Amino acid sequence: MTITKGHEVPVQELDRVTIRFAGDSGDGMQLTGTQFSRTAAVFGNDISTLPDYPAEIRAPAGSIPGVSGFQISFSSSEIHTPGDAPDVLVAMNPAALRANVRDLAPGGAIIVNSDAFTPPNLAKAGYAMNPLTDDSLRSYTVFDIPVSTLNARALDGLDMTSKQMDLTKNFFALGIMFWLYGRSMETTQAWIEEKFGGRPIVAEANRRALNAGYAFGETTEIFHTTYRVAPAHLAPGTYRNITGNEATALGQLTASKLADRQLVYASYPITPASEILHQLSGWKNFGLKTFQAEDEIAAIGAALGASYGGAMGLTGTSGPGMALKAEMLGLAVMVELPLVVIDVQRAGPSTGMPTKTEQSDLLQALFGRNGDSPIPVVAPATPAECFDYAIEAWRIALRHMTPVVYLSDAFLATGSEPWRIPELDSLPDLRVPNRTDRAGFYPYERDPETLARPWAVPGTPGLEHRIGGLEKLDVLGTISYDPDNHHRMQQLRAEKIARIARDIPPLDVFGPPEGELLILGWGSTYGAIRSAVERLQDTGRKVAHAHLRHLNPFPTNTADVVRAYDRVLIPEINMGQLRMLIRSMFLVDAEGFNLVRGKPFTISEILAKAEQVLGDPARPTR
Repeated sequence: MTITKGHEVPVQELDRVTIRFAGDSGDGMQLTGTQFSRTAAVFGNDISTLPDYPAEIRAPAGSIPGVSGFQISFSSSEIHTPGDAPDVLVAMNPAALRANVRDLAPGGAIIVNSDAFTPPNLAKAGYAMNPLTDDSLRSYTVFDIPVSTLNARALDGLDMTSKQMDLTKNFFALGIMFWLYGRSMETTQAWIEEKFGGRPIVAEANRRALNAGYAFGETTEIFHTTYRVAPAHLAPGTYRNITGNEATALGQLTASKLADRQLVYASYPITPASEILHQLSGWKNFGLKTFQAEDEIAAIGAALGASYGGAMGLTGTSGPGMALKAEMLGLAVMVELPLVVIDVQRAGPSTGMPTKTEQSDLLQALFGRNGDSPIPVVAPATPAECFDYAIEAWRIALRHMTPVVYLSDAFLATGSEPWRIPELDSLPDLRVPNRTDRAGFYPYERDPETLARPWAVPGTPGLEHRIGGLEKLDVLGTISYDPDNHHRMQQLRAEKIARIARDIPPLDVFGPPEGELLILGWGSTYGAIRSAVERLQDTGRKVAHAHLRHLNPFPTNTADVVRAYDRVLIPEINMGQLRMLIRSMFLVDAEGFNLVRGKPFTISEILAKAEQVLGDPARPTR
């Protein structure tokens, strides 16, 4: 290894770079990726991230199941995905290299901690020979750096054990990447002071590691080029980097302020929704209440009870928890109270792959209860949109007196992007009055426009009424077993949800209003679909993209949109749930593209499938 005093190297301007940090679960790869993301966001790049957590709580150190990764794509123009393949792989051990190298494009760069490539670690990763010396990586540009050794030297003299020092090597690697891509260390240095201000030795160790990595980049002669990605031209405003779960929590809190009501979040911890509970529990100063229940049933019961008492009852979970909440969700349909249920979807069935993404809860959200029990369903498409649709879920719940399911997923929840902080006057007024006038009060009297029943808070004089899971007599609300009344109440509950379609925006189409192919999606497939459609449009193909955020009811123009194209392609990270709905409701011969691997779609996968569909000579074209 040759190290000299600072030297100048050529600078190459790039439009977009994708980096993947990978290492053992204890190597701090999520933190490293997050700090690089924050720095890129502060610099003004458009960014998109994909954290990848191991599902095992304590996988053996150095093993492939224990590899943790974080991919970030940052650009000087608008981007929609964290990138198909990394340009650079930072691998902290052999297992990280083996688990990720196949995703790297030929000619890509690999930065490895060569100190970790010991015989025991190579054996754990399944390497018979050291890949750094056996010529198996000849298709890549490899930089083998003794990160652990160099980091230990930088920390010499601190009152720390060797193991404690080694925990900071991720910041040494981060310092190298900051130098390589011309990024300031100020954001991360400020974070170190804030995080470790009470532990001066730990703060100093991380500071030294970061500075040493940066200095290594400046002084070594192994790098012959540095790179710069200019700031993106984003719409004017104030931005912050935000994950989907952070945006969801902020949106829920904002909704409570817009409604001028107390928010009560009752939840049972479950991956990947737990972060919402962590976020909301730190905001007690805003008047919201959080409650960690003993199980999923108790959580939704407490949330529904809060709504009964006049608050905004909120609960959150993932797929297995949705199954447990089904009976109480049916009760919310029967009593017609506002309630929001967050479902951050993950790979199933059963426990499945709890840290991996999937879109398999759509039919459960729509139909996973006994009886006919229709519920509105909304689904954000990007991490930043999680804020908007948290508010939208409450707008529907409060205006229409109904429970609402909010479908996020693991990709949205943990991924991040720049979020433009909205102006307060651009947000909707969510205030709805409680019934207080006793004259002419009936518990199931309905608003002529929305069919919503009045919200009468217990304890209001003269508004005493019966409530519960037994069928209600129309208008009066007393228990009724009359068959004709039951039929009428089922129709009213269904019609109330159907009328919400009048209260939501039409389905927007990106591209020509008619043509060869419509790619229809929902949820986190947005970025890959939009990017693929942009590329197809650049070739002159009449291809469009429509993305559903309201999944029950559908926007009123959905039928017109899907019938305006020769073919409809629906990519989903499930076995074809939206496709089944579109085919059955609109009699459109939609084609599915279904990959259920716990991973988001890549742009190239959707592009290849679309080209295959477009190239089918057996089908007519316009």
